Amino acid sequence: MAYGPERLEEREVASVAELDRLPEGLPVAWIDVVGLGDVDVLAALGRRFGIHRLLLEDVTRTHQRPKVEDFPGCVAVLLREPGLEVGGRDRQVSLFFGEGWLLSFRESQGEAFEPVRARIRQAGRLIRSSGADYLAYALIDAVVDRYLPPLEALGERMESLQERILLDPQPDMLAELFETRQTLAAMRRSAWPMRELLNRLIRDPLPGIEDETRIHLRDCYDHAVLVLELLEGHRESCGELMDFYLSSVSHRANEIMKVLTITGAIFIPLTFVAGIYGMNFDPERSPYNMPELRWAYGYPVAIVIMLGIAVGMLIFFRRKGWLR
Repeated sequence: MAYGPERLEEREVASVAELDRLPEGLPVAWIDVVGLGDVDVLAALGRRFGIHRLLLEDVTRTHQRPKVEDFPGCVAVLLREPGLEVGGRDRQVSLFFGEGWLLSFRESQGEAFEPVRARIRQAGRLIRSSGADYLAYALIDAVVDRYLPPLEALGERMESLQERILLDPQPDMLAELFETRQTLAAMRRSAWPMRELLNRLIRDPLPGIEDETRIHLRDCYDHAVLVLELLEGHRESCGELMDFYLSSVSHRANEIMKVLTITGAIFIPLTFVAGIYGMNFDPERSPYNMPELRWAYGYPVAIVIMLGIAVGMLIFFRRKGWLR
């Protein structure tokens, strides 16, 4: 894309040589490179725009930490764009800009830059009358804002988990909590350096960044701080949910053990009574050998006594608050 206040040219090019046919007289040229497999294209762009080979190596090494580098005539900004889905892989975004030009390198096609393209296509927008530094700000801000949808999805996921844990904690919920925590940790590693990155863009006397653009970068800095605050809040909530899950499981186990203990306590005296009358002493041999075995209603009386013991213990346990 090449644009100015009154005119916009947008086209796809297949080679670096075709850049020579870009229209002249437009203040800003934005070249968006998707895919990093063609090293020759990267080298040709580096020669054309005077980008140091060390910076081009950072483009192809796609696990770089977000950072800012400044070389004569060029400022390089490396960012990490998060995946929109929970647990999605983040991708590196590399920006190089100088007087009147900006190069962006992305691993794959995505929608992060579409809001910026839409603004450029609208005549009269501030971006159309600003330089490449403002375009760099707009792209950085678009990447920072990409953290908000997955963070919102993670927040909703944790709220759902909390309700499910409260109703019926299951082992798969703990695995889901661990996955959420790992996702948050990965997002934090990507987002945390952006605060330092933006702070440097605002405060350091980097070439080609106007004071007006630094004001907008402060707003982008606020967005990055918001992202980090949400990340920290979700991490704390995730830790609390894990503690809540373990407490719920422990409480549930305690409730089960309490029921089993009470059941065992009720059957202990019943087993004692049944054990006594199961000793099979012969009342014919001695009047002291369980004479009640000769009673006409001995068996019903024993059953009633055992039921009375069980009911009495249940009433006792209930009054103690052990049964609810």
